Amino acid sequence: MLSPDTRWPNFTDKDLDFVVENVAPGASDPDALKRLVREDPEFRAAMVGDDNLLDRVLSDEEIFLHISPSLYFEILLRKAYRELETITYTEEREGRSSIPVFDTPEVLEFMERPGVVEYMASMMASFTRIQSYTVPVRVRKGIRRRVRYSDMDIDSLVKFAADADPEQRFGYYKRIADVCLFLSGVFPESARRGYGRMVGGATIPLTGSRRMRRTIEDYEREGRRFYGLAEGHPAARALELTSVFGVLRENFTSARKPLTFVATRFLHASRRKLFGVALS
Repeated sequence: MLSPDTRWPNFTDKDLDFVVENVAPGASDPDALKRLVREDPEFRAAMVGDDNLLDRVLSDEEIFLHISPSLYFEILLRKAYRELETITYTEEREGRSSIPVFDTPEVLEFMERPGVVEYMASMMASFTRIQSYTVPVRVRKGIRRRVRYSDMDIDSLVKFAADADPEQRFGYYKRIADVCLFLSGVFPESARRGYGRMVGGATIPLTGSRRMRRTIEDYEREGRRFYGLAEGHPAARALELTSVFGVLRENFTSARKPLTFVATRFLHASRRKLFGVALS
């Protein structure tokens, strides 16, 4: 059973020590700095976005022994914001070519919304540990069979969300939307290959899989839909995530751009190893 995360995890004491030691070594009151990182969003953004911190995490092949994945991805996203400030366009893949899209102001405005960068960092971190679940599924009256699925499996998540009690659906809604955003942002090429012929209006994949390969447009449509469902769920209000889900729903295209920037600028070929995502 999927359980909703908290709003986003605070940095651990180890994370805070790492930030202060690398950004302000020799500070006279490191505890005060750590408190400000926890409590002041602008101070947090400035500290986590420091170039010394970026250089440190990119040069250490065993960085996850020292910091949490959430801090790691927030450092990369803060750097992505600063670099996006210096360019006028982002890029979209079209076949083997890249086309410029002059949407940088919209992407920057999206990233400036409260809680957005923190949420995306936590979301990216969640994909470094893919979970699998086994649930009983009703075959016919009185007979159930146990079905195993991954929390990257959108089709199964959609089915289980439909079958779940209303109060249990939030975790499914959130995860489905997050998977759509993550795959279309970090692995956009996975949505553009594997298509076969059209039969009765449906796409038959060449891979032999029974599931249809989604396009970027499919991911955006489903991501917006499920962020909207998560936004309207009572659990979102309890976790103070309603406004963040609303921003993601309204700006799904812009939300993909910093993820793609991070993946291509900093992660390169390490994406599959880092996330353990098996894409055919």
